Amino acid sequence: MDNGIVQVNLSNPEGIVTGIQYNGIDNLLEVLNDESNRGYWDIVWDEGGKKRTKKGAKGKGRFDRMEATNFTVIVESEEQVELSFSRTWNDSLEGKLPPLNIDKRFIMLSGSSGFYTYAIYEHLKEWPAFDLDNTRIAFKPRKDKFHYMVVADNRQRFMPLPDDRSPPRGQVLAYPEAVRLVDPLEPEFKGEVDDKYQYACESRYNRVHGWICIDPVNSTGFWLITPSYEFRSAGPLKQYLTSHVGPTTLSVFHSTHYSGADLIMQFGPNEPWKKVYGPIFIYLNSLSNGFSPIGLWEDAKQQMVNEVESWPYTFPASEDFLSSDQRGKVEGRLLVRDRYISDAFIPVSGAYVGLAAIGEVGSWQRECKGYQFWTITDDKGYFSIINIRPGGYNLYSWVNGFIGDYQFDSVIYVTSGCETNVGELVYEAPRDGPTLWEIGIPDRSAAEFYVPDPNPMCINRLYVNHPDRFRQYGLWERYAELYPNEDLVYTVGISDYRKDWFFAQVNRKKDNGTYIGTTWQINFKLDSVNTNGTYTLQVALASVHSAELEIRINNLEANPPLFSSGVIGKENTIARHGIHGLYWLFSIHIQGTLLVQGNNTIFLTQTRDTSPFIGIMYDYIRLEYKR
Repeated sequence: MDNGIVQVNLSNPEGIVTGIQYNGIDNLLEVLNDESNRGYWDIVWDEGGKKRTKKGAKGKGRFDRMEATNFTVIVESEEQVELSFSRTWNDSLEGKLPPLNIDKRFIMLSGSSGFYTYAIYEHLKEWPAFDLDNTRIAFKPRKDKFHYMVVADNRQRFMPLPDDRSPPRGQVLAYPEAVRLVDPLEPEFKGEVDDKYQYACESRYNRVHGWICIDPVNSTGFWLITPSYEFRSAGPLKQYLTSHVGPTTLSVFHSTHYSGADLIMQFGPNEPWKKVYGPIFIYLNSLSNGFSPIGLWEDAKQQMVNEVESWPYTFPASEDFLSSDQRGKVEGRLLVRDRYISDAFIPVSGAYVGLAAIGEVGSWQRECKGYQFWTITDDKGYFSIINIRPGGYNLYSWVNGFIGDYQFDSVIYVTSGCETNVGELVYEAPRDGPTLWEIGIPDRSAAEFYVPDPNPMCINRLYVNHPDRFRQYGLWERYAELYPNEDLVYTVGISDYRKDWFFAQVNRKKDNGTYIGTTWQINFKLDSVNTNGTYTLQVALASVHSAELEIRINNLEANPPLFSSGVIGKENTIARHGIHGLYWLFSIHIQGTLLVQGNNTIFLTQTRDTSPFIGIMYDYIRLEYKR
């Protein structure tokens, strides 16, 4: 495909991007790589209902580069080219390839500095069950040219070379993705830690990222722009990988990162499914005034805005991609009422309101087979969700400052061209009584709690004096250094959660290298206790990994505990430098007879002790008195 600005070469019939020619550079992609490892769609999958294998380059599941077997020119005109690279599944491929029909499309427009790609996946009803773990498109720009990476305004830097990660230049740390650079080719990186998870990003902010080739005469930008996240799994807060050392730049459409097994897309027998992923835009830009990464980044951000405003695109030829007039609109107003603060219905500004598949309260954060459509409320609580694909949906919301999830009590059916007004919706957040005390901020994140400085031997200089200080490597090990013998004790009215509440309840490492579970204490005073009354402890968790939370009141030896979560979560957020994963809320009722006038203690015990990465991130804790 060639429009005089960009030339893109693809393998026939596989549909692998083997070359991108732009701005006088014969190939922006890594010429040292095999042609199949430069620009490609891929999928990680496994057979359904069977023990999960450990095959292929991606560990769990099977890795498939989605090489097509049929090439078709869909559109060829002066204004546009659209190419199709497809693969049709049949019974002879069972156990060898995922049971999907795959149609990868590539589009180039006249006058456009880049190209688009999207894909249609289809699983027919009569086909066997299978699991889908991960799917994405990956590009590998040239390592001799692209050294400066940008993920956000405050997340950009010169990056080490991939060679620096390999022994003896690099030392693998607690897991293969995290490497300490002990003898990098460029000494400025010596002693730093490189880990792709340090550059993950929430879906709502993951719109544009990429690489810059800095040249004294003519610099080049390679950007991946996602104009909509309607096709990504699990809603606006789901975290995805972006760009990282390689150089690599990714558009991930579905993954289990920061969510775990809850987000394995499981298809049973007799389950038809079809979904369009994309289009996304690979945007290329250049500046001829020498070193100016900021100029290229600012231009890429503006191009992202242009793409978002053009969504849904008018040019994709597949009938499975729906234009604006084939879609619908839902609008309304969201109010919140917390009767122990005020009887008034309060309009909510900046709340997320969205449509996702029909499910339970909060199920949007685990939903991955359908599409999701989100917006935020204005300062008077009004919202308008546009460009919704036809179908049946639940309307979901959450509101910072309030615990829990909202779900509209009726299913909303969207048809082509419809405009539905749901009127005023009122979210009454979970509450049994007035607040006696609280710890943290109910915002689905542990960012407000104490995040320690990293070990000076394991630092990423980007995150020094940075708002995202939680992205440093090895912070879980700092807990045992801060609390070598006794666990955290928090005293209501004296302690400050910003300084005295560690961001994650992790295991303590012992001198022999093993780990032990931890018990945190919350000490508080009650001036009086109604022994005939009931109290409620609201415990909101920002993330859990293979942990079991037990709660006891005033008696650490109580058996059984007042509450046990059981072993929950597979989010791996602690190891992957996230500050939240999936949201969990537990409302725990306490009989007044368990409390005493004067000093009381709540014991929070995390019992599992087999790994440093097992643990809990709290979002918010509140004790209420129910009259």
